[in-house]
Amino acid sequence: MPLRRRKGRLDGAELSETWQPKLWLILLALALILAYLVAFVVENTKQVSIHFVFTTAHISLIWAMLLNLAIGLLAGLLLSQLYRRRRRRAATPPDA
Repeated sequence: MPLRRRKGRLDGAELSETWQPKLWLILLALALILAYLVAFVVENTKQVSIHFVFTTAHISLIWAMLLNLAIGLLAGLLLSQLYRRRRRRAATPPDA
């Protein structure tokens, strides 16, 4: 017996099965985050001078901020590894 399909109308059960509010909330949140990031980059395109010891660089403010973020993340990662290593050494008894 062939399957019969209704055309053009959804009943309440079908609609409740296809409606996914969590998916729409995630998509909305991602769209808002993307819009914020675009606005953040656009607002921070001003050129700034960064003075090193022997030279000066002229870059966009956004690149300076991202460079500082990367340096901070790397420093935090290295310091946490150093802390873990020292705690591990202090916890193990010395060999006799």
